[in-house]
Amino acid sequence: MNKHLNQLIQIANLDKEIDSFEPRISQAKKELNVILQKQENLQNEIEELQTTAKEISLSIQKNENHLAELSNKLDEIAKKTKLIKTEKESKALSLEEELAKEQIGFANEEIERLNTLIKAKNEIIAERQTNLDELKKEEEKVAKEVEIVVQKIKEEQQKIFAKKESLIAKMDQKIISFYEKIRKWAKNSSVVPITRQACGGCFIRINDKVYADVIRSDDITTCPHCGRILYNNENP
Repeated sequence: MNKHLNQLIQIANLDKEIDSFEPRISQAKKELNVILQKQENLQNEIEELQTTAKEISLSIQKNENHLAELSNKLDEIAKKTKLIKTEKESKALSLEEELAKEQIGFANEEIERLNTLIKAKNEIIAERQTNLDELKKEEEKVAKEVEIVVQKIKEEQQKIFAKKESLIAKMDQKIISFYEKIRKWAKNSSVVPITRQACGGCFIRINDKVYADVIRSDDITTCPHCGRILYNNENP
């Protein structure tokens, strides 16, 4: 096999190996990412619950303010009652007093309902916060484990990088440049074997002349259809 072609096959295989490290790193971080996503979801839920609790607190405050107004109103009615001169005035004040007392009853019931609601929200917030704290502890543990795994993968990756750089230094730079141009669009299928007289990249059948050139491997041959670099990997 042509020396340069053999080197290109080696470079292509090293590039495939280098590219395989990123999925491995992503896989190593998968469990950690799941934990972080759970944390984010819990944090968002807590914030939503806290917002709802604040809105309920404001409603309670409004009802308490309304109660204070109604209480003052009853005091005023009591003062006016002492100054009643006619039966008409008495009936009007009595009706006003009943209405105020009825509104006080409604306001107290609403405050009680809202207090029950806010208590339930705060209990959920406390539960979610406990879950979040537990997740943070789990995150610290998993993060340390992931860091060790990722570091090992990166060390392997650096060894392959070094091997590739060493090989490139021995190669004709024009050939490397040619390979890199193809790799920009063909990625890890830049250098492919022929299978049943077809390109291993585009899978289109190549003519007899090109096929014979690939079999001889005297020079670097590209697919006439897609431009990938071809080599013979078939059994004689």
